[in-house]
Amino acid sequence: MLETPTAGTTRRAPGARSETVFGELESEVRSYCRNWPVVFDTARGSRLTDVDGRSYLDFFAGAGALNYGHNPPALKKPLIDYLTRDGVTHGLDMYTTAKGEFLETFRDLVLEPRNLDYRIQFPGPTGANAVESALKLARKVTGREAMINFTNAFHGMTLGALSVTGNSMKRGGAGVPLVHATPMPFDNYFDGTVPDFLWFERLLQDQGSSLNEPAGVIVETVQGEGGINPARIEWLQGLAELCKKHGMLLIVDDVQMGVGRTGPFFSFEIAGIEPDIVTVSKSISGYGLPMALVLIKPEIDQWSPGEHNGTFRGHNPAFVTATAALREFWSDDALERSTLAKGEHVDEAFTRIATDNAEAGITVKGRGLARGLQFEQPEQAAKVCAAAFERGLLMETSGPLSEVMKVLPPLTVSDDELDEGLTVIAESVRTVVKGA
Repeated sequence: MLETPTAGTTRRAPGARSETVFGELESEVRSYCRNWPVVFDTARGSRLTDVDGRSYLDFFAGAGALNYGHNPPALKKPLIDYLTRDGVTHGLDMYTTAKGEFLETFRDLVLEPRNLDYRIQFPGPTGANAVESALKLARKVTGREAMINFTNAFHGMTLGALSVTGNSMKRGGAGVPLVHATPMPFDNYFDGTVPDFLWFERLLQDQGSSLNEPAGVIVETVQGEGGINPARIEWLQGLAELCKKHGMLLIVDDVQMGVGRTGPFFSFEIAGIEPDIVTVSKSISGYGLPMALVLIKPEIDQWSPGEHNGTFRGHNPAFVTATAALREFWSDDALERSTLAKGEHVDEAFTRIATDNAEAGITVKGRGLARGLQFEQPEQAAKVCAAAFERGLLMETSGPLSEVMKVLPPLTVSDDELDEGLTVIAESVRTVVKGA
C-alpha cells in the first residue's frame, strides 16, 4: 500500500533528474556521460532531449548501434504489437516465429542478393560475444592456436577480444597476459613507405621467424575506435589472397561498420571478397536492442551442439525489430545510395574545414557515414567535441591518442540535420583552433 506524504515532505519525481544519483551509485567506469553531463529523457530520429527539454543532435548514434536513428516508427510498431500479443521474449536457441521470420528475411534480402552462402550463429547479444565465437571457431576448425590482428584494431572488451585489440589502455584493463595473438601493420601504417604485407608474408614464409602458424586473421575494413582508418580495396583483396594462400581463415569484424555504415550492407562488399567468418552486431537489431550474429561458411560450421552458447542469444524482440528493419531499409538500394551521397557531402565539408584551419594540421578520414577529423595536436579533438556539445551536438573521439573527432550520424539523418551538424562542427573547430 502506498503511503500518503505527510506535511513537510516532498515526493520525488520518478526518474533521476540530476546527475547526483549517478555519481553516488554508478561505478567510476562510466565514460560517455562524463563528456555529456546531462540526463537524457526521450529520443526520436537523430535527436535526444534532456530532462530540461533541450534537444541535442546525435552524431554518435549509440556508437553505431542506431543506424536508423532513435525509435524508428517502422520498427516500433511491430515491436509493440509483438509484446502486446505476448510473443516469446526469451528463447535461448529454441525455434520461435520471430527467429524464423528473421532468418528467412535475412536470407532473402541480404544473403541471396549478394550471392553469399553463410550459416548464421546467434552467439549472445553483443559484438564481443560474436568475436569470441569467431576466434574459438577458427581455432577449432584449423587446429591452430595463434591469431593475427592489426595495429590500432578494436574488437571488444572480453579477454579473447582484447587479445586482438590494439589499444594499450583497454588491454591493460585485462589484468592478465593477453596471448596467442600477433599484431601486424594495418593498411598505410608506414605511410606508404613499405609494400603491403612485406613483414607479414616474410614471417609466414621464414622457418626461422618464430611465428606460430595462424588459425586466422581478424580485421576491420574501417577501423572505428582505432581512428577511422579505412583500408584500401586492394589491401583488403591482398589480405584475402594471403589468407587463402597460407590456409588462414579470414574473419571480418563488421560489428560497427556493417549494416550500411559505409554504404553497402557489409563493409567488405566494396572489395568483392568473401570472408570465411563475419561478425555482426550493434545495428543489426535496428532499434538498439542487443543482438549479434556470426556468419560462417557452411564447410567450417563445425560446432558441436551447445559448444558455444549464451543465455540471451535468443532475444526475440531484437529479431522482430531486425526483421522490420531489413524490410523497411534493405528491400532496395535507396539507403545505400543515400548513405554514400551523404558521406561524400561530409567529406567535402570536412575538407573545407581542414583547409580553413590549415594551421591545425587536420587530416580528413573515413568512408560512407563513418567520418573523422584527425588533429596534429591530439587534445584538440576532445576540445572540439566539447565545444560541439555546448552547441547541442553529440560526437566522440577515437584513435590511440583520442586524436580523431569521430562522427557516426544515423544513416537516416535528414539533409537539413546533416548540414546543421556540419555547421556546428565548423564553428567548434574554428573556436578551438583560432580561439574565435
